[in-house]
Amino acid sequence: MSALPRDDRWRFCVAPMMDWTDRHCRAFHRVLTRRARLYTEMVTTGALIHGPRARLLRFDPAAEAPVALQLGGADPAALTACARMGEDESYDEINLNCGCPSDRVQDGDFGACLMRDPARVAEGVAAMKAAVRVPVTVKCRIGVDEQEPCDALFAFAQAVRGAGADALVVHARKAWLKGLSPRQNRDVPPLDRPLVRDLKRAHPDWPIVVNGGLASMDEAKAELVHVDGVMLGRAAWHDPALLLRVDPEIFGATAPVADEFVAVAAYRDHVARELADGARFADLTRCLLGLFAGRPGARAWRQALSVDLRGAGVERLDAALAHVETPARGALEAAS
Repeated sequence: MSALPRDDRWRFCVAPMMDWTDRHCRAFHRVLTRRARLYTEMVTTGALIHGPRARLLRFDPAAEAPVALQLGGADPAALTACARMGEDESYDEINLNCGCPSDRVQDGDFGACLMRDPARVAEGVAAMKAAVRVPVTVKCRIGVDEQEPCDALFAFAQAVRGAGADALVVHARKAWLKGLSPRQNRDVPPLDRPLVRDLKRAHPDWPIVVNGGLASMDEAKAELVHVDGVMLGRAAWHDPALLLRVDPEIFGATAPVADEFVAVAAYRDHVARELADGARFADLTRCLLGLFAGRPGARAWRQALSVDLRGAGVERLDAALAHVETPARGALEAAS
């Protein structure tokens, strides 16, 4: 039997992370990798329908795409309206959050709460699929609270696939809605990636992406033997330099920039433009703090980008970079 064609759209993804994966972070990540799929922070349907829609949806396809818009909500009509907004703004995918365990989503009965109601999720997915042409995907947990993960995950996957979901991203941990904080829910419930592999074997022709606890490129590549895609979150934030390895090692393509120093130089134009448009220096450079982790000068780099920033301009970025030892400078100092 011939192998099924591989869908590379979700082969490597950077997870949606509240307060982190804003448009500045995405612009910088896109400097590091052309092929990774990026995700917005979760945006609730209520905020989009009743709030500052233009600000919440603001995104530059030329600098960021491909990017998925992640929605939080449960009402099919509201999800449909917001999915159309996302498509109109040129987002490449609409992703429904069924994994967030925060108090806000519990109060609104969406996010991870929806793991208990696959039929309701399927209704929302089907409504969005009927309304937009871009892929509609779902991000979920393996279960919540006292659910048995195998039963919960497989029933949930069957329902959303039947509704037409184009892919399923699985955070391979339960969410405990009572007793654990959102932060604890990212670490305390044990990982069960083998269960996600079992799900993939049950759906060989449907894209399954694994998320949760992937801390390195080596771990990510090991998982790709079993599933269609991997999604890294905190690892990509705390050590963004690992994204330089994505295009050559995952997709067999040339990295878009040679190293971290060239990446900062490329991102400098974005910083200059956004500062001129009124953005805050700290908001533009938070995503850079971990770039030189472990290198001589990394601490001074972080301090320069995070201390006494009143009136800081693009020249502060240049000054911060001067603290970091380049490979050539280190070699010269060692030789002398």
